Amino acid sequence: MLRYLPFLLVLAVWIYAFIDVLNTPEKEVRHLPKVVWVIIVLLFGEVLLGPIAWFVTGKKRHAPGTAEGGRTRWVAPDDNPEFLKSLKEEDPDDDGDRKRDKGTEG
Repeated sequence: MLRYLPFLLVLAVWIYAFIDVLNTPEKEVRHLPKVVWVIIVLLFGEVLLGPIAWFVTGKKRHAPGTAEGGRTRWVAPDDNPEFLKSLKEEDPDDDGDRKRDKGTEG
């Protein structure tokens, strides 16, 4: 069964790249027309050259939290740099001593 695993992985990447090319809007395709990218992915998918070329150069990538036009969109807290920065800031009420839990005071 393991001898089929490399073939299945290549097939999965090939299919994923093909569907990704088809679902990508024409405005987000770079360097070549969308039809040419479909042909490249189909012709060179067996050796993974087409899908790798598509993933590396064919599609515009956006940073997390930004959409086309510079607008911001919702981002998960662990991907939001402003939220992560706010966690690192010190608590203004903290005077250096660790606050004690009310249940442990004796």
